[in-house]
Amino acid sequence: MPIGNTQPSVRPALAGRTDGPAVDPAARRRPARRAGSGGGLRAERLAPYILVAPAVLIIVLLRLYPLLLGVNFSFTGDGTRNGTAVGIDNYRELLTDPLFRTALGNVGWLVLLLPVAVAIPGLLATFIYLRVPGHRVYRSVYFFPAVLSPVIVGAIFNLLLAFDGPVNAVLGAVGVPPTDWLGNPDIAMFVVVGVHVWATFGMSLVVFLAGFATLDSALLDAARVDGASLPQVIRHVIIPGLSRTIQFVFVTTMIGMLTSMFGLLYVMTSGGPEGSTYLPEYYIWIQQGQMNRPALASAASTVLFVIMLVVGLLQIQLLRRAGKES
Repeated sequence: MPIGNTQPSVRPALAGRTDGPAVDPAARRRPARRAGSGGGLRAERLAPYILVAPAVLIIVLLRLYPLLLGVNFSFTGDGTRNGTAVGIDNYRELLTDPLFRTALGNVGWLVLLLPVAVAIPGLLATFIYLRVPGHRVYRSVYFFPAVLSPVIVGAIFNLLLAFDGPVNAVLGAVGVPPTDWLGNPDIAMFVVVGVHVWATFGMSLVVFLAGFATLDSALLDAARVDGASLPQVIRHVIIPGLSRTIQFVFVTTMIGMLTSMFGLLYVMTSGGPEGSTYLPEYYIWIQQGQMNRPALASAASTVLFVIMLVVGLLQIQLLRRAGKES
């Protein structure tokens, strides 16, 4: 008979198990792979593309395809040469047309006036953000013109700026001779641009106020403690802090000036006096709707598209640069 412990040796079991084969603890922590998980992952990756597909299809069918048709149509003729290929004859005619050259020159004026159109809502948003007395009322009043139709705005200012209208009456009361605001070719374009800025800066004001919501108030408090004046606060704190907002407003304001002034031009000046208030979009409408020259209008539309494309590329460049600097 063997001496000592006669009980058989027992191997320690893993915690929580009393029978069966040994199981690796790490294997127990790994989740079990469900059947068909590969298909679910694939569907999850395709979901964003499926969701944006309808919007992309609409853009391609209603935007890009007509754009390509318009560019192709700009190389055909009008009138007796309707439908025949004429190469770049329409573009040559545009360059020799004084009205179209005036329209391009007015685009240059819009670029020069752009800083003023951006500075006005920027300063007003600054005053509202600093809570000047009555800032809640000002916020509503400043945004009110943005909800008015351009036709209504144009009709109102036609009455105000008439030669015998209230503006000249007020100026005459202080000894200033009356001015033909909409009949003088030297100032008519500036008047229309001023009315457009007044009617649309409410949207830029909202964008600026949204930008102020992201501004670090501690910087303003530090500037006040250091005794900085309001111009110094604007220059050294607000402008650097809102650089991306300012760049966005610059680009969107320029696009609005190029594509949203037709209503004002039609009601206030109809392109006059002497064609001094022509812009490319108004020129396009004249050639298509009154002169029955759709091919020439397509060429002018293509030129306007190139201008808009350049503005869009500048926008991307500015945003990328702002992203690198931030």
